[in-house]
Parts: sequence; structure tokens; C-alpha cells
Amino acid sequence: MIFLWLLPGVFALALMGLAALRLRDERQDRAQWRRLAGLQPVRPAVFDPQSVAGLPEPARRFLWFAIAPGARLFTVAEIDMGGEFSLGTRDRPAYRSMTARQILAAPSGFVWTLRLPGGISGSDFGSDSGSWTRFRVFGLFPVARLGGNADHARAAFGRYIAEAVFWTPAALLPGPGVTWEALGPDTARVTVTRGALSQAVDVEVAPDGRPITVHFQRWSDANPERRYRLQPFGGVLSDFREVAGFRIPFTVEAGSMFGTEAYFPFFRARIAEVRFPPPPSPRP
Repeated sequence: MIFLWLLPGVFALALMGLAALRLRDERQDRAQWRRLAGLQPVRPAVFDPQSVAGLPEPARRFLWFAIAPGARLFTVAEIDMGGEFSLGTRDRPAYRSMTARQILAAPSGFVWTLRLPGGISGSDFGSDSGSWTRFRVFGLFPVARLGGNADHARAAFGRYIAEAVFWTPAALLPGPGVTWEALGPDTARVTVTRGALSQAVDVEVAPDGRPITVHFQRWSDANPERRYRLQPFGGVLSDFREVAGFRIPFTVEAGSMFGTEAYFPFFRARIAEVRFPPPPSPRP
């Protein structure tokens, strides 16, 4: 009987603990967002097409398409997106409409926050110092809390380097830690190294330089064995629009096992807005 009297109090304490955990997670999301936003160049250089004239032809063709002459070389973008996100499998994808926001600051990191119908929300974060995946239902009850290890950080690094190809191409101009090579007449490979992390991403380009597909070998456990290993990942880009001198795809489909019969596009995004905001003012 005493136990029954205690149940409401125990339940209330559990809810308070879950609420505190959510608030801590959201503070960490915001803190990382501010940190990455602060990496935006205060006085960015402008793009000179001749600066990439010595690159292999498909790489040069891509960068000349993606960045207009004289565009300010912003390397941090904020992206608002809708579309669909799968909670299922290739055979039963169970797509849900999504609302998401992202800050992308390759090669330093990214934060992606997501909301799905049914009270599902959470975030992905990756950087060279750590990473996480945290999702919950009804704003309180955790359904996924992953990260904090080298495997997860390596998988996250692959994602945000690949996304930089089409959303923040200025971050992938040749320089320290960034190299380009040709794999064929219409395919370029960019390799980005950041500390102990390294990722190669292949870009297939059209005759005008427009990226058609982006694909790479990603360190991933999205397989029946749930073991981390290198496996194909990639997607298809379309609906290019100009934003601040960058030509950016506003429709992106991506998923695991790209280029194979097992390809599963679990992510189908339609971009609402892309911004290249100035870095935040220092706090007093």
C-alpha cells in the first residue's frame, strides 16, 4: 500500500529528470550552434575563378558552376528544410513529413535539429571533438541516445563533408586539408582531412559543372549486423538556385548503399531557405 502512495511522487521525479535532460540537450544544441556560427569569416575573400584554374578539369568545372565570380566566400550556412524522413526500412520506408534546421560549418562540424509528426524530435551533431544523435518522443522520452565514440564521430564527419560539397562549396576550395583529383572525365574527388579524421567524396558533374550525384564510402552501422564498416552512401541533387553567389540544390535525396540494388533513400529534403549569416557579435 505504501508503494502505491509513492508511485505518483516517483513518476513526478522521473518526469522532472527527463525534462532536465531535455533542457540540457537543448542548451548543448544552442551552444554548438553558436560556436559554429562564430566560424563564419568576418571579412570573407571573394572568389577568383583563376584560383582553381589548376585543378583537374571536372573539379574546376564543378567549382566554376557552384561559385560565381566575385562571390564572398562564406563557409558557414544555415539551412531550413522540409521533406520526408524514413523511420522504416527499404521495403517499408514509413516516410514522415519533417521540419528541420541545420548549421553547417565544414570541416569543423554541424548541428541538425529535426521534428516529425507523433511528437518525435531531436538533433544530430558532429565535430572533430565529439558527436551525438539524440531523439525523443513527446519532448521527454528518449528513443535514441548515441555518440561519444570514435565510430559515431567518423560517421558524422562523412555526412557533413559530403553536404559541404553542395551547400557550402567555399569550404572545400583547395588549401590545407583539402585536395581535389579527377576520377574520370566527369567525376571529381575531394578529400578533406581534419585531425585524425579524413573523408573522400566523389562528385559526378554535368557538362555545365552542375553536380548530379554526390557519393562516398561512409563509416556506418546501417546494416543488418549493426557493425561499423565502410559502405556506399550518397544521393541525387536537383532544383539548383542561386543564393549569395552560390548555386545550391534545393532538392536532395540521399541514403545508404547508394549505387547498389540495396539503395534506400531515407532522406528526401526540400530546402525552404539557405542563409550565410554573419558571425554573432561577442557577448559582453
